Amino acid sequence: MRRPRLPSARAAGAAAAGAVALGLGLALAVGALPVPSVRFDGIQDLPLPGGADLGDHPYTVTAEIADVLSLVPQSAVKVNDVAVGRVTAIELDPGTWTARVTLKINGDVRLPADAGARVEQSSLLGEKYVQLVAPAAAAPRGGVRPAAARRDTGARLTDGSVIPLARTSRNTEVEEVFGALSLLLNGGGVNQLKTITRELNAALGGREPQVRSMLERVDTLVTTLDAHRGDITRALDGLNRLSTTLAGRKKDVDTILTDLSPGLKALENQRGSLITMLRALDTLSGVAVSTVEASKKDMIADLKALAPTLTALADAGADLPDSLQVLLTYPFTDEVMKGIKGDYLNTYLHLAAAPGTEVIPPLVPKTDPTPTPTPAPSDPLPLPALTPNRADEPKRPTTSSEPKDGGERR
Repeated sequence: MRRPRLPSARAAGAAAAGAVALGLGLALAVGALPVPSVRFDGIQDLPLPGGADLGDHPYTVTAEIADVLSLVPQSAVKVNDVAVGRVTAIELDPGTWTARVTLKINGDVRLPADAGARVEQSSLLGEKYVQLVAPAAAAPRGGVRPAAARRDTGARLTDGSVIPLARTSRNTEVEEVFGALSLLLNGGGVNQLKTITRELNAALGGREPQVRSMLERVDTLVTTLDAHRGDITRALDGLNRLSTTLAGRKKDVDTILTDLSPGLKALENQRGSLITMLRALDTLSGVAVSTVEASKKDMIADLKALAPTLTALADAGADLPDSLQVLLTYPFTDEVMKGIKGDYLNTYLHLAAAPGTEVIPPLVPKTDPTPTPTPAPSDPLPLPALTPNRADEPKRPTTSSEPKDGGERR
């Protein structure tokens, strides 16, 4: 009996694909099924099995990280090593050249608004993930406090919040640790430790007191510098201002230096004359010192002798200006001028004969007696001639007169 031949797998697949295409075409033709908008950027858009449960209302947070290492999208986001979300995108910020990592977190997880982010590694060769950490002042010993145990008093991370660069960091890479270890093991210092120790012992052996004294002085110096930090800062600020001023007057300084060069050359040409002058001044100073020392006693005596004169001059200091004022207005001082009335100055002259002087009346020839006019009261009386007393001259009759000033009668 001949068994019936079944269709091949290729034929069956083609038939199934044709049936599905026919059904979709009919549905689109009648408008029963809408056309969905599907976007697929790569395999990273596919959710990984066993990832964190985002819940019904997740929120998105952006973290600015300087170095994301080998972090990729769909990596886990953890709090206290518990997965609470995943990385959805990693982009470069062109303005700051830092990575902007977009995190999608379960809506039931409450995080403080000042939380930080750190890129860590699950094991020595494990995957990278983002660990959300609480601020250093509020973090307990075990890391971020669970949401149930944290007091709900502060602000929280919400949809659209940004964790700035100052609150993000990363762990040390295994490659960095191995690189530092290889540098240490391959000539980075291990082979020289014995040499360094031996040389230090040779340098410090027997000099412990000197080294201790030096360290104490260094401590004093550092303490003094620390106490004068403000003065040092002000000095540096003043030096900065001076440098700014000099930089602004660069042309003036250049002109001064250029004009100063000929003067320096002239001084260099006259160097011998300047040296001779300085030597002569040195000799002159020696002679002057010798002269002063030799005449010191005489000078002291002269000053002591001058002291009474200076004392009398100081005592007459109040009268001297008044006497000089009278001298400059001789013969009529300002005080005398106050006694003058009118436009004329009347001068009264009073003469008195010296003791021993004879008064000789004038000789008048005898004439006929004529009436003598009575002199007016205003006319001055004629004064008799005054001659000295001579013994060899003949005696003439004299008339006695009594001076008004109380002189002797003759």
